[in-house]
Amino acid sequence: MSERKQATNVEARTWKPAAKSRDREQNTRRGDARGGGKTRGARGGRNKRSDMGRAEWSRTSIDKRARHEENRQAAKRLRLNGQEPILPIYATQFSKEEIEREPRNPKKKVAVMMGYSGSGYKGMQLNHNERTIEGDLFKALVAAGAISKANADDPKKSALIRCARTDKGVHAAGNIVSMKLIVEDPHIVSKINENLSPQIRVFGIERTNGSFSAYQYCDSRIYEYLIPTHCFLPPHPSSYLGKKLVDLAEEANDLRGYEERQEDVSSYWVETEEKYIRPVLERVESSIQSLAHRAIHDVNVKEAEKKLLETTGLKNELGEDKTSKTGAGSVRDLDSIPNTDAIDQETPNVDLLKVTASDVHEPITMDDAEFQKSNSLSANGDQDPEAQESTTDRMPHCTTKGLHSEQVSALDTAIKQLRSAYISAKKTYRIHPRRLERVRSTLSRYVGTQNYHNYTVEKSFKDASAKRVIKSFVVASDPIIIGDTEWLSLKVHGQSFMMHQIRKMVTMAALVVRCGCHEGRVQDSYMADKLSIPKAPGLGLLLERPVFDTYNERLAGQFDREPVDFKKYEKEVEEFKQREIYERIFREEERDNTFYSFFAAIDNLKSSQLLYLSSMGLAATKDNNTPHTSKLIGTNDAVLIESDEDEDRTMVDNDVDT
Repeated sequence: MSERKQATNVEARTWKPAAKSRDREQNTRRGDARGGGKTRGARGGRNKRSDMGRAEWSRTSIDKRARHEENRQAAKRLRLNGQEPILPIYATQFSKEEIEREPRNPKKKVAVMMGYSGSGYKGMQLNHNERTIEGDLFKALVAAGAISKANADDPKKSALIRCARTDKGVHAAGNIVSMKLIVEDPHIVSKINENLSPQIRVFGIERTNGSFSAYQYCDSRIYEYLIPTHCFLPPHPSSYLGKKLVDLAEEANDLRGYEERQEDVSSYWVETEEKYIRPVLERVESSIQSLAHRAIHDVNVKEAEKKLLETTGLKNELGEDKTSKTGAGSVRDLDSIPNTDAIDQETPNVDLLKVTASDVHEPITMDDAEFQKSNSLSANGDQDPEAQESTTDRMPHCTTKGLHSEQVSALDTAIKQLRSAYISAKKTYRIHPRRLERVRSTLSRYVGTQNYHNYTVEKSFKDASAKRVIKSFVVASDPIIIGDTEWLSLKVHGQSFMMHQIRKMVTMAALVVRCGCHEGRVQDSYMADKLSIPKAPGLGLLLERPVFDTYNERLAGQFDREPVDFKKYEKEVEEFKQREIYERIFREEERDNTFYSFFAAIDNLKSSQLLYLSSMGLAATKDNNTPHTSKLIGTNDAVLIESDEDEDRTMVDNDVDT
């Protein structure tokens, strides 16, 4: 090789990194100039989260002063153009004259001790266009005179910082907001409460040192989760999950072990079918008995998708294509669907007390157009519109081909009655001491420092922020009975929690117990494998209280301040919790049957994603021979779950969770 060519190669190797660095710098500048771009670290980029990763993005510094100045200048331009800037719904605008007439009173740094019921609110954190807990609190503070009229349009002027922000619908028996308030009036607390709805209560206001931050000074948090004991019952033997658990236990040669772990509930479903279900079916026309019973455990695709996408984050692996294509992920050809007569001939006398996995037929599906067509005419020509709407909404997954309108209506009624009977049966369940001990043992496996990347969204196994410390996770000594339903109180004490973490921890524990798998499956969830864990309903979750031990021990006495805790307000907190939180949870569950619907949707969803809960373990989710197996949900979880705020500010800012 010539000396000139060698020199050229050396020069190329020498300057190549510099050229790359220069190109990256130019791309970054272009991205910043456009206010977008896909380069890593370019703020405002259209894909900043996916480009740099959530951990790096959360560490990216934001020039808040510049952002505030930009917003101020934008509002000024609107005023110069004769337009009024659009204020957030929580802001109050006073005239210049009103502000000048108001006497100037000193502001003090305080901790606002409060509790709230989150029902009907879009979470804790301030939102420009949605009703939130902080929004109502801020307006009440202005109305009570704790915030001056000059600061009534912007909470930042009062240095508002929350201890923990909760999801929409999630409650808090005790939460704290630190801010600067005018608190000279001895009746200020009662005045604030007069301007709040009964769902929000300020228990007291504690003076703190000037540097106090409700978020930064919080050592740990205690959450409570209320859950009906029937959530720990095994899936119905006719459900998809119930059948797969038995099949995979046999395949793993663990059927005896599985039965031993479910021994305390081994007769539950047999007794339920005899006592609650058989009387309902005996009143139903014989030609539709089997259809009605099967419809309960063959949840239609649309309903399952809606429930699971909104509440669990799982994916329905039957697919969204309601065409006549065959194969996995599609609905069978409509011509191949047998009529009702054929079904009845195959199973003329089904003994529901002896139903096993092999006795249950494959689901029969129809697309909406075919279902509407089959129901459009009765024997006399027309069908009642109300009956058609009700049936269409509830039974698109159960064929009605060959049925007259009277039979379709009777089938709809029978399904409603069966569902009601199953709900009534579950409410009468009382957890066995052995099962309760199994719940306690499973929850204890969360204690310590663990990798919870499977218990939140968009966290990888190697992300250091996925490691969290759980100090305790316990069950109340005795279940409580409200109405007909038995409830358990679960309390978790942790240093900090990520988005959806607590709700997913509760679901995982419930699924481990009800599916009869080994408790070690909880440890498996800390490993690198990506698991799909649904998030339990937000209805049962409440923040019991934050803990400020370090501040109380080191700083409160030093600055002659009262400790920041809820001990002196125990009576008020307990009364508020019983009236506005517990009773609301029990009332909403009685009305909506949220927990029943949540676990019924999980049990009946045809998907391999939860089969790691079987005796086969993680291998069952990776078996290519398993029907409807597809790639497990990983980062796509964030797309499939409903949009809501995270349980704790320790995660990162979200657009609205949990």
